[in-house]
Amino acid sequence: MKLIDSHAHLTFKELAGSLDDVLQRSSDAGVTQCITIGTDTEQNKKTVAVIEKYENIFGAVGIHPHYASDISADDIKETGKLANHKKIVAIGETGLDFHYNTSKKDAQKILLVNLIEIASEKKLPVIIHSRDAFDETIEIIDRFKNSLPCVVFHCWGGTAEQTQIILDKGFFVSFTGVVTFKNAAQTQQAAKMVPLDRMMIETDCPYMSPEPMRKQRINEPALLIHTAKKIADLKQIPLEQFADEVTNTTKKFFRLP
Repeated sequence: MKLIDSHAHLTFKELAGSLDDVLQRSSDAGVTQCITIGTDTEQNKKTVAVIEKYENIFGAVGIHPHYASDISADDIKETGKLANHKKIVAIGETGLDFHYNTSKKDAQKILLVNLIEIASEKKLPVIIHSRDAFDETIEIIDRFKNSLPCVVFHCWGGTAEQTQIILDKGFFVSFTGVVTFKNAAQTQQAAKMVPLDRMMIETDCPYMSPEPMRKQRINEPALLIHTAKKIADLKQIPLEQFADEVTNTTKKFFRLP
């Protein structure tokens, strides 16, 4: 059984200092590939360094909406430059986050447009972060519906109605360990709705460790198995079947070898 962590932050300080050990535990747990995700210019450069060092790690470069008010034209240009690397398989994460409003809404929207333009130019999929901004996020993505190869909403926990909109538009959905939480009925309902050929799973590590590891340790790719088991149980299918189909979906989405 093989799994792919479709969204990890392996360059963050919680994991970067012991990455060899992290990836060994990942391999031992059956997580054979990871996508490590950039969130600003510094992390994007670190992402490229990691994917050059490890054969089974691929990357995405992006700028998190939290930083939208602080980025410059040079940051956008650098993101586009780094996106040319042969092991960069997506643009992201990017999107809108109106929950914390760390950056002004208008700045977030401009940043999202700029990064989607890079994705459209490079013919790369986009990894979307959307929190309390679903309608606004969809409106911007829809402007590029004829030029974007594909879109995934990561760390998904939206309503059934929102999930159906995503599916109707041909987008993909990625679930984190949140789906294992006891109070995650809405996320679990969404997981039941999403077909396996449109689903990916992720850790979003080092955050949001799944049950039963939620309060015991920093999250890492090796813990992805708990998310896989939970969704397979929700769908009432064998774990091996779930893993095979979701891994196949992830490989196709990111065009992984």
